Amino acid sequence: MSSRHSQFVTRLGSVVFSAAEWYVARKATAAEAEESLGKISRLIYPTIIVRKQRLRALSNLAMAFPEWDNARRREVSANVFRHFAQITGDFLYSPRRTDEEVMGSEVVGEGFAREATALDKGIILVTGHFGNWERLGQWVRCRFGNLTVVARDANDADMQRRVASIRERAGVEAVSRGANPRILLRKLQNNEVLGILPDQNSDESFVPFFGKPCGTVLGPAKLHIRTGAPILPVFCIRTGPAQYRIEIKSPIISEPEEDATSVMTRVNAVLEAAIREHPEQWLWLHDRWKSARRRGLL
Repeated sequence: MSSRHSQFVTRLGSVVFSAAEWYVARKATAAEAEESLGKISRLIYPTIIVRKQRLRALSNLAMAFPEWDNARRREVSANVFRHFAQITGDFLYSPRRTDEEVMGSEVVGEGFAREATALDKGIILVTGHFGNWERLGQWVRCRFGNLTVVARDANDADMQRRVASIRERAGVEAVSRGANPRILLRKLQNNEVLGILPDQNSDESFVPFFGKPCGTVLGPAKLHIRTGAPILPVFCIRTGPAQYRIEIKSPIISEPEEDATSVMTRVNAVLEAAIREHPEQWLWLHDRWKSARRRGLL
């Protein structure tokens, strides 16, 4: 993608985001916000504007699901774009959403949350760019009383400012990826919840993901081994218009002498299992296996 085209896409995204933010803030219900952005995604999906992301999604799906035919991959790819447009609409609605509404979501696996909390060592909550992680953040803050999320800054400074503002109004604190590790350690030492999305490309380690070596960060595992804070996988699954289910999985606790790579292999397995159940709700348009290809591992 040329730099000029990339700049155009960034500007277009900012314009669409601004228009959607205005619409949601003044008129739309959460379901209407989801529907409106979903319709926009159907118009944009076949165009050259998102050609790179569309081809990447199809390529990733072909690697992860070799048993699918091309029609199935195209269907899921289109639904991925639609899903992320819909949850953007829900995110824009979040400043108007009450805590009571968030806590009204169906929850599966509450016992695992109690198990992790009982250790009194803080919690390393891991999820992915899957389902609706922004709504999940608000739910976690309500359920546990606090949440600090490690998040990648947006490429566009104005977009970063607006996204941060929406998160703050939902009561979610965010620190930039690459922040001083002492900040994260302090959060866990204070028995707080630290949210991490470890499902983007890295060259720190290479562990299996959908049966292929995949560049994976080791940060969550290193924090766990150093502090004893349990890794708690949690997902927020979209089940219908403005309807979501929170799924909490069994805490991941390392065995004696288990290293960070082994722990992250277990984290990847939990994330993969969730994605296989709802493949249209994961960010297939991200180049997740980029480092693995560059290392000649694929």
